[in-house]
This record gives sequence, structure tokens and C-alpha cells, in this order.
Amino acid sequence: MLKKSLSLAVAAATLLAAAPVLADDVKIGFLADITGPIAGFAPGMVDAANLAITNVNDQGGILGGDTLVSVLADSACDGGAAGPAADRLVNAENVVAIFGGFCSGATIAGANGSAIPGNVVMISPASTAPAVAELDDNDLVFRDVVPDSIQGVKAAELLLAQGTKEVGLTYVNNDYGSGLAGAFADAFVAGGGKVLSNVAHEDGKADYRPEIGQIEASGATTLVIYGYENAGGGAILNQAIEAGSFTQFMGGDGMAGEALLSSRNAADLEGMILTQAAAAAGPSFDALDALTKAAGQDVNGTYVTNSYDAVFLLALAIEKSGAADRNGISAALRDVANAPGEVILPGEWAKAKELIAAGTDINYEGASGTVEFDAVGDVAGAINYFVVEGGAVVNKGLVE
Repeated sequence: MLKKSLSLAVAAATLLAAAPVLADDVKIGFLADITGPIAGFAPGMVDAANLAITNVNDQGGILGGDTLVSVLADSACDGGAAGPAADRLVNAENVVAIFGGFCSGATIAGANGSAIPGNVVMISPASTAPAVAELDDNDLVFRDVVPDSIQGVKAAELLLAQGTKEVGLTYVNNDYGSGLAGAFADAFVAGGGKVLSNVAHEDGKADYRPEIGQIEASGATTLVIYGYENAGGGAILNQAIEAGSFTQFMGGDGMAGEALLSSRNAADLEGMILTQAAAAAGPSFDALDALTKAAGQDVNGTYVTNSYDAVFLLALAIEKSGAADRNGISAALRDVANAPGEVILPGEWAKAKELIAAGTDINYEGASGTVEFDAVGDVAGAINYFVVEGGAVVNKGLVE
């Protein structure tokens, strides 16, 4: 009987040794605003993020051959929806890290409710509100998008340089709108301009004529709108055009996107100015341009470069940490993103893996710009401005 038991044990061991080792899934949560006021941007961002995952898996996978996968949760650009969505990613799906959120309020709610208590690193590609940098986050919340403290200042400087000295201002009443409007107003006034009227607006209303009338009554002929194109900001723009009260419009990144012109008469928007974080120029951008074209995607879509960079950086940090474990990813993220190190471009996963395995420092250079995380997890960067001209949104380059 003992001899039979030993024989069975040996046979079982032989079968185990001969069986292939199955790869495990390493999960990255996507806290994405696929519904709500920025739903028009979300598909391109999610596609770019998944392209980064495809590039990793096509070049051997992560952590010795495991498969990197995304788990999607809709945060709807709303803190109330983001809380449960983040909770599912952190506590039910057991993701290793999170890409997102997109809207600032969603990022803050997801971080405070689940990611920070769960020791989960987040990288947002689009949450620009200054309040994100003020989170007590144990070095877990990062973003690779230029914060509104820069965008608002640059927008104010641009208008002043063009000779506009008085404006009316309206902003969506949330972390994004109030942060961007505050940065703009402070810089505009400091530069010698006057904000004749500063009016908050709520999304979801049918009639914004009272807000428009209040701004019109101040005497402003330039209207700055910090809101969302397919929500209150877009409705205000439509009703302001109908009223014929203003001769100049300006919007931030929330007003950008293909739908701005596709759903309106372009002639009504002639001369409108938009500001948005500038993508990098040079080898990193060119590398992602080639990857997106091969995948049938558009590298110039809103926050596409930031989205790809965020997920590729998370993958690099997991590889650097050496385990699909939440501990250590924050420190590893700074190691792979910040100089010094051998430069890694978008898509260069196999090269990065080899260098990490050899103990060589790497420095990922993003298509969205140089990613050097500061003490609060932010990046420096530049702002482009765009002007509606002849039925198209024309990139005028950097705001100097």
C-alpha cells in the first residue's frame, strides 16, 4: 500500500512538472467617465489606454509573462458615481493600480473613498483641478496632465497679450470649473485686466439665459467659459450665440473636442480661442503617432497622449516593483518616470523589461510631454492654444 501511494505521488508530481505554467492576470482599473459631461472624450482615452496594454502583452507580457488586463468602471464625471465605481475596482476586482479618474471630482472621490485606504496608486490623465494636488494621499495620486494652475494663468496671459482687458467669466460649479476659473481670474487681474462678471453655473439646466444676462449686463463683450462642451458650457455657448451679446469666446480643455464644431455652425464660432495641455513634440510623440495610426486611433484626440502614457507608466512601475502587489508601486513609478535613466519611448516595452531585469535605471519620456513627477505627483508642462478659423480648429502652438 505504501509502495502504491509513493507511485501515485511520483506520478502526480510528474504530471505537475509537465503541465504548463498558466499566466496570471495583472489588473489595472480604468476609472473612466464613459457617461456624463465628458463622455465625448472618453472613448479615445480608453482606447489609447488599452493600446498601451496591448503593446505590453504583445511584447511578452508583464512580470515574467503574466497578462496585463484592464477593468472598466464608469465614474460618470461625478463624485457620487465615482465612489462606488472605485470601490468595486479596489475591493472587488482587486486591481493593482488605477488609470483615472478623468474629471477632477471623480478622481478626488475615488481616491478618498477607496484608492488611498486601499493603498492603490492612481494616475489621472485629465484631472486638472488644483484640489487634486491638495489630497492627503500618502503619495498614491499622480497625474500626467498639466494642472489648471498653469492652464488658467496661460489663458489669462494670452488674452492680455492680444489686447483683451475686460472679460465676463462663467464656470461649472465643481472642482474643475472653480479651480480653472480661479487661476484665470487671479492671473488676469494681476496682469491689469478686469473680470467684469464671474458667474458659476450648474450642469443639467435647459435655460442659462439668467447667467448670460448677468454677464451681459456687466458690459463684457468677451465671454470665457470654463465648463463642458456637451453639458452646461456648451448650452451657454449656444444660448450666448443666439443672444448675440458677445464678440469673442474663450474656452478651456473641457470645451475642446470634435463635437464643438460638428454640432454648431462654425461661422458663429469664428475666432473662438481654446486652451489645452500641449503634447510633446519629437521622438516620443512620433512613436505614439505611429502606434495609434497602426491601431486606427488618433493621437491628436483630447487626452489621448496622456492616457497612453499613464497606463504605460503604471505597467513599467509594476514591472519595476517586481510583483503584482500594491506595495512599492508608488516608489517604482517615480523610478521609471523621473530622470536619470536610459530613455524609454512609447511602445518600447521589451527594451524596458530587459533594462529593468538588468538593474539599469530607465526614464520614460511621454508622448504627452516629459513626465517628471514632483513632490505632489504633478508634472510641469506647456499649454497650446487653438483658434476656430474658416470652419476648423487650428493649433496656434504654445502660449509663450
